[in-house]
Amino acid sequence: MQNKHDKTAQHTTHPQPESATASNAVQAEAATETGWGRRDFLKVGSLAAALFGTQLAGCEKTPSPGLGGGQAHASGLSTHVAPGAHDDYYGFWSGGQSGEIRVLGVPSMRELKRIPVFNFDAATGWGATDFSKKILGNRLSGDTHHVHLSYKDGTYDGRYIFVNDKASARLARVRIDIMEVDRITELPNCAGTHGIFPQRHKTGYVFTNSEFRTPMPNDGRDMDSPEKYGAMHTAVDGETMEVKWQVLVEGNMDLCATDYQGKYSFATCYNSEGGVTLEKMMANERDHLYVFNIANIERAVQNGKTIRIGNSTVPVVDARGADSEYVMRIPVPKSPHGVNMDPTGMYAVVSGKLSPTVSVVDVRKLDDAFQKKIKPRDCVVAEPEVGLGPLHTAFDNKGNAYTSIFIDSVVTKWNIAAAIEAYKIKDPKASKEAAAKAILQKLDVHYQIGHINASMSETKEADGKWLMALCKFSKDRYLNVGPLMPENDQLIDMSGDKMKLMHDGPTYPEPHDCVIVKKSIIQPTKIQPRTGPRFEMYEAWAKEDGVNLLKDNKIIRKNGIVRVYMTSQAPKFHFSEIRVTKGEKVQIILTNLDNVEDLSHGLCVTHHDVNFLVNARDTNSATFVADKPGVYWFYCPWFCHALHLEMRGRLIVSDAPTSQPKKG
Repeated sequence: MQNKHDKTAQHTTHPQPESATASNAVQAEAATETGWGRRDFLKVGSLAAALFGTQLAGCEKTPSPGLGGGQAHASGLSTHVAPGAHDDYYGFWSGGQSGEIRVLGVPSMRELKRIPVFNFDAATGWGATDFSKKILGNRLSGDTHHVHLSYKDGTYDGRYIFVNDKASARLARVRIDIMEVDRITELPNCAGTHGIFPQRHKTGYVFTNSEFRTPMPNDGRDMDSPEKYGAMHTAVDGETMEVKWQVLVEGNMDLCATDYQGKYSFATCYNSEGGVTLEKMMANERDHLYVFNIANIERAVQNGKTIRIGNSTVPVVDARGADSEYVMRIPVPKSPHGVNMDPTGMYAVVSGKLSPTVSVVDVRKLDDAFQKKIKPRDCVVAEPEVGLGPLHTAFDNKGNAYTSIFIDSVVTKWNIAAAIEAYKIKDPKASKEAAAKAILQKLDVHYQIGHINASMSETKEADGKWLMALCKFSKDRYLNVGPLMPENDQLIDMSGDKMKLMHDGPTYPEPHDCVIVKKSIIQPTKIQPRTGPRFEMYEAWAKEDGVNLLKDNKIIRKNGIVRVYMTSQAPKFHFSEIRVTKGEKVQIILTNLDNVEDLSHGLCVTHHDVNFLVNARDTNSATFVADKPGVYWFYCPWFCHALHLEMRGRLIVSDAPTSQPKKG
C-alpha cells in the first residue's frame, strides 16, 4: 500500500517556493526529526481551519513530483498529442461562476471551446441575440455546477449535455451536434438547484436537487418558521425539458445520482436538523441519503395524490418527515456530499464530508428496504476510512474506487470488494485491519481537491485510463496573477497499479465538475443543421413576413419595428447600406449562405452594442434601437475571406424617414 509516507513516490526533494516562510522551514525541519511530512503538519492546520472557519496562513506545500506534458510512464499512457492529431476523449467541464461549459481534449488538456449557457458571451453574442435573450429571460449570470450527458442502455448516447444553474434554479440542455444551448427550463419552488443527474437507461428524467430549504410557497409567509421549510427533488423530461413532478422533502439536498435500471434516484441530505445557522446544522451525528422510488412517485402523480404550491401547476408529492413508499432515508455519517454509482450498478458510494469515511450502499437491497423486510441502514455494506473530508468518488474497470479527499488534499484509491468483505468481519480490530488493506494508494494533489471523475466512469463502460482531479486552489503551482489565482486541474494516469500525476492545467475559476467521454461517442456536425427551437422562431417570423431566409433580402416596417432580412456570402453582405430613422427599433436577421465548414460570419454594428456570430448555413438575429443620427458601419467580425476587412456596410440613421437601402 502506498500512502502519504511513501517517500519514493511522494516526497522527492524539491526546491522550496520563493514565498516559503520561516514557519514553513520550521515545519520542514520538524518533519525531518519526527518522520512526518509537511502535509501531516498542514493537515492538522487545515482540519482546524475547516472546523473553526479560519484560514491557515503561510501553509505552502512542496509540489509532488509528476511527469510533464508529453511524457509517459510504465503503463504506456502519454499526455502528448502530436500536432494535427486528435485527443482520445472529449472532456466537458462546468464553468462555475462563469455560467458556461468548457470543452477540453483529453489527455492533451487543450481547451477546444467554451459553450455559453447562463452568461453573456461577446464573441458569439449569446445573451444579446434575440433567441438567447428569450430563453435567458434577460438574466446574464448563472452558476454552472454539474454537467452530465444523456444516456442509453447505461452509456452516453452523444445527444445532449445537461447543466444546472444553482443561482436561479434553472436547467439547461446543450445539443451536442452543434454544441449550443437549445432549451432552458425554470424549476418552480426551487432555490439553489445543485446536484443533477439524468436517468441512465434512456433519455428519460433529469433529476435536480434543491440545496436550500425555503418556505412553501416562498411568497412571504412562514419566513420565520424554518420548521415549515422544505426542498424539492424535481423530475424534468430530458426530451421535452418540461417539469413533470416534484417531491418535497425536509432537508437540504446536495448531490444527485441515478441507478442503471430507472427505478431509483438519489440525493445526499445534509442539515437534516433543519437549521438556518451553521451551529444548528451540526447537531446530529448522522444525516442521510434520500432514495426516491420513481414508480411509486409516478403512481401517486397519476392518482392525484399530490399538492400544488403557489402558482405552479407542477404536481408535488409531499414526502416530508418519515420514510414512506416514496422516499427512504438511509442513515450515513455527517454532512454527506457526493453520491456516485459504480459501473456495475450495484453500489452507490456516499461521501461523509465531516467524516473520514464513505458509505457503500448496495442498490440491490433497496427493494427489500422499501418493503420493510430490512432496515434502511442494512443497505450499507461497507464504510472504509479514506481520509479527512471525502467529497466525490470515481471508478475504474477493475472494481476500484477513487475518492477525492478535500482536507488531506489526496486522492484515495480503494477496492470496493475488499472494503465490503472487511465490513462483514464481526471483530472490530480484525475488521479495521482488513479495511486498511482495502486502501491501495493515496496520491497528493494540489490543493484541496473537490470533484473527481474518470474516463467513462459514470457509465457501464468505465475504462480505467484517465482520472481528473479538480483542485480548488493552486497556490504555488503557477506564475502569480494576482489575488484571484487559477485553479488547478490535474490529470492522473490510473491505468497501472499505482496512480501517477501526469499533467497540471490552470483553469479560470471555478469548474466544479467534469465528464470524460470517448471521442467516438461525440459526433458534432460541421455545418449548421437548421433545426430546433431557434430556427422554429426564425421560420415563424419568415412565414409571417412572406420571406425565404435562404434567398430573400427584404426590409419590412411594421408594428414599430424595422425588420431587416439579410444574407451574407464571403466577402459581402447583400445590403451595403441600411437606412432608418432615429428612434426606430431595428431587428437584423442575418443568414450565412456559405456552405464551407469553419467559415463563420457575424455582424457587428458599431456604437450600438450589436455583435453576434452566424456560422455556415446559420441564421442569427439581434434587436436594437437606432437612437443617434449619423453613419455607423456594420461589418463581419469573424475572419472569413482575403477581403474580410472590406465586408461591411453603412447603417445610416436620419432624423427623418429615408428611402430603401441599396443592394450590395
